Amino acid sequence: MGVLQSIDGCLKTSIGPSGLTEGELQQNLSRLQPSLEALKRSYHEKSLPLLHVAEQTQDIADAREALQKLSTDAETIIFLGTGGSSLGGQTLAQFGGWSIPGDQGPSGQQLPRVRFYDNLDPRTYTLALERLEFEKTRFIVTSKSGGTGETLVQTLATLDAVRSRGLEAKIPHLFLGLTEPEIEGGVNPLRALFRDLDVPMLEHNPGVGGRYSVLTNVGLLPALARGLNVEALRSGARKSVEAMLAAGEPADCPAALGAAVTIGLSKSHDVSNIVMLPYADRLERFSRWFVQLWAESLGKQGEGTYPIANLGPVDQHSQLQLYMDGPNTLMVNIIRTSVARTGPGIPADLAGKTGLDYLGGRQMGDLVDAQQHAIGQALIGAGRAVRTIDLDPFDEESMGELLMHFMLETIFAAGLLGIDPFDQPAVETGKILAKNRLAESG
Repeated sequence: MGVLQSIDGCLKTSIGPSGLTEGELQQNLSRLQPSLEALKRSYHEKSLPLLHVAEQTQDIADAREALQKLSTDAETIIFLGTGGSSLGGQTLAQFGGWSIPGDQGPSGQQLPRVRFYDNLDPRTYTLALERLEFEKTRFIVTSKSGGTGETLVQTLATLDAVRSRGLEAKIPHLFLGLTEPEIEGGVNPLRALFRDLDVPMLEHNPGVGGRYSVLTNVGLLPALARGLNVEALRSGARKSVEAMLAAGEPADCPAALGAAVTIGLSKSHDVSNIVMLPYADRLERFSRWFVQLWAESLGKQGEGTYPIANLGPVDQHSQLQLYMDGPNTLMVNIIRTSVARTGPGIPADLAGKTGLDYLGGRQMGDLVDAQQHAIGQALIGAGRAVRTIDLDPFDEESMGELLMHFMLETIFAAGLLGIDPFDQPAVETGKILAKNRLAESG
């Protein structure tokens, strides 16, 4: 089955006046016909590299070879980068068990530990540099432009710490860079630095922006480091692209349908908040990846909606009261996996002692399965918009399909809003202001 989307819980027939009417849905779908045709043209003209990422193989081989060389005698691999240079990698690494206590990943191998330092906090990084065993630690530095201030500061501080321990000669063996290819007349500080230090580098696809780079080598390196089948990830992503190419009209394309519903609810029913609620620990970082993708791509010229990262079942305890009984301004995306009849068993005798006889003889996954279905029904009953996405099986292929679905949905949503989904003017302004303040402070 892979990825199965249902928008029934967003329609007036299910949730009453707060839902889209058939006419509203069809109007938004018809408005997406030009976007659908434009994406198809972009694919055939090869003018949007994102659409062809899933077909590539050489970058997988290059990433695998570079990681194998870097990992020799390593116990820890640290990824330095921020925003789109990190969240996509974290999303795939977590799918492979990273940041989940006790999860060794799908391979069962004793792989090097993986860490991400994406938020620039001087205390955190000071402690890290003080405690690292540099001979057994490797660093992968990712910056598309090569000029991201936070990442350069991390890199310079790390290089200085390595030098201070008398390991300067080992720098080419401890570091790997990932940045755009050299452009004649262009300035890429990271590339210039690493070239001078003889640090090997992989090329960041120049046509794929950071927040869309999860299926490029930006995400592949962390995925490989956690033992994931990256070919299957790419295969799943191709399914989403092929569904778009095969669609005669937007209603036949799941990503276009999702955009028509999301933006339709925003424009016709004041739905300003988009909640991402997956019911799996391995999808927690996926929610955060979605937040950046949606916010940075669509929040322009007074347009966009507010993405909210949640995780079930824990956030149904912390957020559900607001979602069900607060302002009706949200759409909840519930991502479900096949967890029934999985997990530890619940002995009937002990369940009876707690008064929860109905749990006796069941498994932990049965409760999660009941929750991920019941919460959606409860929200629909309260007149809240709910989209469900089922991942079955929950594997690399369905994960790749899911990621590409939401990147395409974001592009379609931008088409409805009349904005460019690929720029980020406010982010660039923030970088300039910070640089100017540092220069003024001497």
